[in-house]
Amino acid sequence: MDQLGSDMVIDQEFDEKHDVAIITPEPDEQMDEVDGEPEPRADEYEPFMKKHLPELVDQETEAEAHHTWDIRTWRTMTKREQGPVFECGGHPWRVLFFPYGNNVDFASFYLEQAYGDQIPDDWYACVQFMLVLWNPKDPSMYITHTANHRFTAEEGDWGFTRFAELRKLFANSWEGRGRPMVEEDSANVTAYIRVLKDPTGVLWHNFVNYDSKKETGMVGLKNQGATCYLNSLLQSLYFTNAFRQAVYQIPTTEDPDQLNSAFSLQRLFYMLQTVPNPVSTTDLTHSFGWSSKEIFEQQDVQELSRVLMDKLDEKMKGTEAEGALTNMFVGKMKTYISCMNVDYESSRVEDFWDIQLNVRGNENLDESFKDYVQVETMDGENKYFAEGFGLQDAKKGVIFESFPPVLHLQLKRFEYDFQRDAMMKVNDRYEFPEVFDASPYLSDAADRSEPWTYHLHGVLVHSGDLNAGHYYAFLKPTRDGHYYKFDDDRVTRATLREALEENFGGDYTQANGNNAQRNPYTRTWSSKRSMSAYMLVYIRESRLDQVLMTDKTVDPPKHLAERVAEERAAFERRKKEREEAHLYMDVAVASENNFRLYQGFDIVPWKGDSEGEGNPKVYKVLRAVTMAEFAKTIGEDIGVDADMLRPWSMVNRQNGTVRPDTVLDFPDMSMEEAASKHSTKQAQFRLWIEKAEKRDENGAPIFGDRLVDLKNVQGNRPIMIFLKHFDAKEQSLFGISTFYAAIQDKVSDLGPIITKIMGWPAGTQVKLSEEIKQSMIEAMKPKSTLAASELQDGDIITVQRVPTDKEVESLKATGGYVEAKEFYDYLLNRINVEFVPKLADATELPTFALTLSKKMAYDQFATKVAEYLKVDPTHIRFSTVNSAGKPKQAIKYNANSTLNNILIPGPYNYSNSAAQRPDALFYEVLEMSLKELEQRKPVKITWLPDGLSKEEEHTLMVPKNAQVSDLLAALQKKANISDEAMAKVHAYEAHSHKFHKVLPLDQAILNLYDYAQIYAAPLPEDDSPRNMTVFHFDKDPAKAHGIPFMFSLKENEPFSETKKRISEFTKIKGKQLDKVKFVLLSKPQYSRPETIDDEDILWDIIGSRDDIALGLDHPNKSRNFWGKTDSIFIR
Repeated sequence: MDQLGSDMVIDQEFDEKHDVAIITPEPDEQMDEVDGEPEPRADEYEPFMKKHLPELVDQETEAEAHHTWDIRTWRTMTKREQGPVFECGGHPWRVLFFPYGNNVDFASFYLEQAYGDQIPDDWYACVQFMLVLWNPKDPSMYITHTANHRFTAEEGDWGFTRFAELRKLFANSWEGRGRPMVEEDSANVTAYIRVLKDPTGVLWHNFVNYDSKKETGMVGLKNQGATCYLNSLLQSLYFTNAFRQAVYQIPTTEDPDQLNSAFSLQRLFYMLQTVPNPVSTTDLTHSFGWSSKEIFEQQDVQELSRVLMDKLDEKMKGTEAEGALTNMFVGKMKTYISCMNVDYESSRVEDFWDIQLNVRGNENLDESFKDYVQVETMDGENKYFAEGFGLQDAKKGVIFESFPPVLHLQLKRFEYDFQRDAMMKVNDRYEFPEVFDASPYLSDAADRSEPWTYHLHGVLVHSGDLNAGHYYAFLKPTRDGHYYKFDDDRVTRATLREALEENFGGDYTQANGNNAQRNPYTRTWSSKRSMSAYMLVYIRESRLDQVLMTDKTVDPPKHLAERVAEERAAFERRKKEREEAHLYMDVAVASENNFRLYQGFDIVPWKGDSEGEGNPKVYKVLRAVTMAEFAKTIGEDIGVDADMLRPWSMVNRQNGTVRPDTVLDFPDMSMEEAASKHSTKQAQFRLWIEKAEKRDENGAPIFGDRLVDLKNVQGNRPIMIFLKHFDAKEQSLFGISTFYAAIQDKVSDLGPIITKIMGWPAGTQVKLSEEIKQSMIEAMKPKSTLAASELQDGDIITVQRVPTDKEVESLKATGGYVEAKEFYDYLLNRINVEFVPKLADATELPTFALTLSKKMAYDQFATKVAEYLKVDPTHIRFSTVNSAGKPKQAIKYNANSTLNNILIPGPYNYSNSAAQRPDALFYEVLEMSLKELEQRKPVKITWLPDGLSKEEEHTLMVPKNAQVSDLLAALQKKANISDEAMAKVHAYEAHSHKFHKVLPLDQAILNLYDYAQIYAAPLPEDDSPRNMTVFHFDKDPAKAHGIPFMFSLKENEPFSETKKRISEFTKIKGKQLDKVKFVLLSKPQYSRPETIDDEDILWDIIGSRDDIALGLDHPNKSRNFWGKTDSIFIR
């Protein structure tokens, strides 16, 4: 029984089963009359059912029944009673009754299946039902409750815990009727049942334990956060079987990498084809190069589709799949201008991957296509200049030359609303057919050998509004099959109405003609649908079998199945490892081989923070394994007998180093016990493995401590020392080996031992220093003993040959380090810095990385970069990098600056180091030195060679003492402007897209504001004595946009003619020009706008005043309504 302890079992606000509706009629509604007909009584079963349990819209009835249970001894019944069994739809039913309430002071009634324990497997029934309690002596007295429910083995009963209050049922006068509802301990309860057909298999389904693969044969895609739009598109492409086949044909055998987007898409399609559960898209989005920003940001589906197609088309070149996508998705359209009175046409034919159609103002798909190919007549003042024929009346438009086999139609459901100044969703009703004839929109020259009839196979839907919504898709995977709804990880069967009509948008339409839908709980009416189609997929009828591959199986490549099988096996291994992790421990093992290959602090990189063979090897070992057994494992690994190996435990010293501490000579001790007793508490048990070089005459291994001469000195003992070598010539510092010495020996006694180890001639002069910790490298005193030097097991001594004066000079000349201590300081401060060309078009310059010291001065690291680039270091300028990977600011030359100061500014620096990358710099190779550059000022100037039709932005470096005339001369050279054209050019300054002033040629460049916009343009041809400034704005003069300009006035010229000249200058023509509102505004506040009529003459209105500007009020087409600055990218 469902929620027997609750209040009313079904409640829209609290229960997740939202499809179930319960209506409790108010008393005054019980005796309503409809169209003058009397209210049916409870014993008039058929009229009563028709009145109170009307059929549901769009649902087909399988069977109906009603059954009345006569309750005669209410007060003497048990706590829980079951009524007689009756049949409906081939299923047994009965009423479940709690006479004294189900833990409430209300009578409780439920409808339940009567199979009991004999219920069939996977049984269910979709039932619309009503329970009516009525007085048999006065059938006009009744109480009704209705509900819809999907009865299953798990939810075999459904009904009403608070059906009717017991106190009122037994009251002497029920609802003022003069008699009780339960009279003489008797009442009747009638169950009305309507069993409905369930063609989709999911009517009123709660989707608990729903199995998409079992029910539909298909699986969904998991939503990563906001990737439902991606899931819809991917499912649509997957069920375009020819597309899937083409993707499978991309060669990925040599590059089956997760960063390969083609392989990741193949893998995703293979998983959709073979696995029983929803598939993750994480690997695919990772291969796209997307971060969490892109994953949690809803992208434009059309743009995503185009970028994905371009990437795949590129990867298919040179393969058997080459051309597959263009043959499948690409059509051709012709843009033309055709003269009406002469034989002249200008046209160009372009490819298209999809078609974007207007929804607003069009009722259906055909109207959108008619709008798309609408012909514009160019006549009157808008005539077309035809070469050889002059100005001619012409027709301008677009016509289709061909449509692709798979036609993607993008419906413009999101548009900018100029009234609200925001993007809004267009929820207008817009119809699209299941079968569409595209032939009316083809040119006369199009190939019509096959019909251009298209069948709908995909409807991609957006539900919600602009700011919050959800995407899903209705797809028809087979030629004559059903539609299915793909809603992220769930796939369900859908009806044709669900796929088409319910996604037309617009108002809800009821069977009675009302354009609204009533909420039975709030009793309010809502009219607009929130879900509407935004993309349609049509397949050409003659190519259906080819696209859907009706008679073929889409087979994935063999290597894909093998790779996925390997991944599954690896997953199972990892799963098993996780389950058995408590039985194992990690043991990191280092030996002299690692020591010799490592350059850095300490013995080896125990933290694994560097790459290379110097890293210790990590073993996963059973905790119960003994030390002897583990030694045998290591011996087998390196090819040495186990008894020739001696393990030392590694511990953390107080100075932050990790050194050997104790020989673990406990063969029978378990690894877990050894780690617990002899190691620092770490995630890994760390061991140093010492190897004996030989055996004695008895075959016992001889370790180095046995060979030390203790000279019978009291308290003397051997210690193990690690030896490193600083090679000044090679600028390297690597481990050499370990050796033993007596602790009472002097440091000078180590010289012969070390020179022998190094293979140097006897008497070679050497310097010894001790590596105490990263920041403490101390020279050793020859006359001190090792004990006085506080040496112990595991300490590190670094040796270097004493260089000659000539060697020292040579090292310093090349920027090398002479002393081991200096090189240690370099290791402590070294950093890998990535250098990237600042200019995007600088393709000849490489991106590279150098290992440098943070302490390097500006000149030092600039020299290193210059050596790599083979350029003059004084001609390189660096810029810091912000956290988004964009140039932040140019670095001013300062000989005292260090690399660390530049990459990681201090807390009092004006630059925010948190928003700056600490490991990268942009660079530019300049035409001049930085010193010369400091004497120049960068000026950004926009060149307008032909009105506003073309703009070229240049950043010019001019001397700081230059004038505007020098700036224009530099522009002439940069933009290749002829002397004749340059003679007519003037420069002007604008602030916030409003004209400020014409710049005199002798104005100093230093007097230009950094925030000003500088433009250069030819002077008006007519050289009029009167000019006025013009600017663009969007409704409010404060919202200026575009490029302002100066425009000449003509005497006696009506504004209708002035407007034509402005149109020619701005290139705003036709319908766009009609939408522009022209006003006059007073400077400097640009207030009191005055409209202008066509017959007005600006020459007369303005006169000699210079405080009036002409404003063009029209939308800013360049604004970014979506607030996005980055396009979708796929790696």
